[in-house]
Amino acid sequence: MNKIKVCIIGMGEFSDFFIPLFRDHPDVEEVSIADVIPERVTAAALKHGIKRTFSSLEDVLKNGKDVDSIALFTQRHLHGPMVIDALKAGKHVFSAVPMAISVEECGKIIDIVKETRQIYMTGETCYYFPCAIFCRDAYKKGKFGEFVYGESQYYHDMKTFYSAFARSGGDSWKRVAGIPPMYYSTHSVSMIVSVIGQHATKVSCCGYRDHDPDEVFGVGKNNWDNPFSNQTALLTMSGGGIARVNEFRRVGIAHKPSSYITCMYGTTGAYECTTNKHMLINGVADPNGTHLEDVSDLVNTMYLTERSKAADFNPHEEPISERGHKGFSPVHDIARLPLPLQQIPDTVHYNSHPFLVDDFVRAVLSGKLPPNHAWDSARYMIPGLIAHESALKDGMPMDIPDFGDAPADWDKLYE
Repeated sequence: MNKIKVCIIGMGEFSDFFIPLFRDHPDVEEVSIADVIPERVTAAALKHGIKRTFSSLEDVLKNGKDVDSIALFTQRHLHGPMVIDALKAGKHVFSAVPMAISVEECGKIIDIVKETRQIYMTGETCYYFPCAIFCRDAYKKGKFGEFVYGESQYYHDMKTFYSAFARSGGDSWKRVAGIPPMYYSTHSVSMIVSVIGQHATKVSCCGYRDHDPDEVFGVGKNNWDNPFSNQTALLTMSGGGIARVNEFRRVGIAHKPSSYITCMYGTTGAYECTTNKHMLINGVADPNGTHLEDVSDLVNTMYLTERSKAADFNPHEEPISERGHKGFSPVHDIARLPLPLQQIPDTVHYNSHPFLVDDFVRAVLSGKLPPNHAWDSARYMIPGLIAHESALKDGMPMDIPDFGDAPADWDKLYE
């Protein structure tokens, strides 16, 4: 295989960012699209210059025999079964997060991938968030020592989700919008896991019972009888350290990014973040004392750094945080991307999307495991599933099942 053919499933708000990236990647021969709503397919095809379309995933699997890869952007609770169907049909799969919303579905995906050696990965944007990249590199270089404690979170008020859920959910969109926050903990958990290379073994979780009159959360109000709009989990990691993860959907905070690492503490060094201020702390064993290094210009986007230093910048009047999380940061290895993906307009999620698309294309062509492969994706997702069970039991500590590491004989795309 010299190039791949990808069909993108689900013409919602998120796929709009990814269609041009797959289309313009030099190793993608063809991009087709599919959605169960014909008007969406027509509009997306016209907007992005797509020639071949399908009516559903089932249509692709039946009539798109030459399509070797699926990129899935459907509603979050539908991913697991659709991924399984696509893998069984012999397709490589790129899936938006979350991986699935049950431990059983995660296990089934891993079983199929292990047996077939097909490529599966989640589009976990936070893997390529600048804070995660910086902390991952610093941790590998030994600047933290052994991991002791870390905090990460995803703050996204429900009212900003209304249009997205209503777009695909119809009149009953609230039934889906009330999904437990911890069923979407992959952003928060992945940042900790990808930095320290460990997995969560135990969890205790508390939940905030929602009182908002929109009636999205509450027993009988959604498909999961979920009463919680906000959840906080304490995770014991496999190396003995502790992580705190917040998943809040009813919260009066609107700064960007919505997902970030607040702090990462080790035995010899640490990282701390306050919105757009990033500090590396080291020198515990240094006789000259602890050193504080401001690494904000490495972690923040190039736009944010340049704009905030401009003479006419007024932080009290300019909504810098909204624009500031769009675009590349100095810690991004932009040179590894194909030229068309280096030149994309600044977009959300710190321009993490082109890295994810390139990982998937390279993995399919090489047969090597990409970052965010099935085993790591399960470790991003399963802690949240068990955390919700814990919250329903008033924070009872619970063991987290684990499907182990990826096969040792499967080469990784980036060692």
